[in-house]
Order: sequence, then structure tokens, then C-alpha cells
Amino acid sequence: MHGEDYFFLSTDEFRERVSAGAFVEYEEVYPGLLYGTLKDQLELLGQSAAIVLDIDVAGALNVKTCYGDEALTLFIKPPSLDVLNDRLIARGTDSAAEIAIRLKKAAFELSHANQFDEVIVNDELEAAIDETITYIEAFLVS
Repeated sequence: MHGEDYFFLSTDEFRERVSAGAFVEYEEVYPGLLYGTLKDQLELLGQSAAIVLDIDVAGALNVKTCYGDEALTLFIKPPSLDVLNDRLIARGTDSAAEIAIRLKKAAFELSHANQFDEVIVNDELEAAIDETITYIEAFLVS
């Protein structure tokens, strides 16, 4: 479950595992599109290495609730919703309706940024990367 290793579950099996409490975090990102992190896999990998999860706000807050100070949460945010809108348009991969959905979700997520350990503004990519690395390194040596 590292790098590009994923488990694919049917929707029914996913929901069964949710009911059994098998996930440290999960989310139905869009109807029928389910993502999650299995507790057993996270704990197995955590025995031998630090783990980095790229998950949404709800998932990150669930992980923080489960692991407390053993987890570092970083919120990467755009300089503004206008800048995010411009970036999404420039990418050219989403329709106007999809961009509107993404912006609505981003506004919701931004309202939770203060619940994260650190907030990084992705204004200049290299600076945001450097700041992220600094926070992770400090966390790993503490």
C-alpha cells in the first residue's frame, strides 16, 4: 500500500468494511466513488516507516483524531479561491460545472484549515515544497 499500490474493493465490500470499523478514514468523494485508508495496512506500514497520506480534510481530521500527536496534518491551500478557479480553468480538464463543484468543496475545506497542525499557502510551488519538507523533517526528528 505504498507508492502506487492500492486495494480495489467492490462498493458492497467497501461498505461492509466501513461497518466493521476497518478504516481509519474513508470518504465518498462523489456518489459511488469511495476512498479510504485501511487501519490494518496503515499500522503494518507504520511499523517500519513514516507514512504520508494525501487525503481530504475529513480524512485528515479523522486520522488526527485516531493518532493525535503521532500524526502531523498539513493543509495545503491556494492563495485564494479566485486563484484556484484560474488554475482549474488553465488546466483545461474540467467543465465549468465540475469547476463549480470543486470550488464549493474547496471553500468548505478552507473553513477547516485552522484545525490542522500547519497551513501552507501554495502560492509559489518551490516555496510551498520547501515549507512542507521543513515541517515534515521537524516532525520526524521530534
